[in-house]
Amino acid sequence: MDKLIIPALISLQPLVFIYLAAVNLITFFVFGIDKWKARRSKWRISEVTLLVLAALGGSIGAWLGMRVWHHKTKHKKFKYGIPLILVVQIIILILIFYNINN
Repeated sequence: MDKLIIPALISLQPLVFIYLAAVNLITFFVFGIDKWKARRSKWRISEVTLLVLAALGGSIGAWLGMRVWHHKTKHKKFKYGIPLILVVQIIILILIFYNINN
């Protein structure tokens, strides 16, 4: 069974990187848009949406968005949650690519 799965996963690697780049870019700008809306007392993007974007692979974009836009940096669920999501995602990627190469 591994002989069938591993080539399929290897062929998906470019798509995974494209997906991660796109979701991180989107997440970064969504954090910026929410900060812009916060400053203008506009209708905001929900915290759940921001966290879901991070959980769907946009944790680097979320972390960078927090730093660049100075947004959600005092909220514990973002201050600790985003780095935790990022670490978990890195571990998952390492395990996936380690298993592909072995």
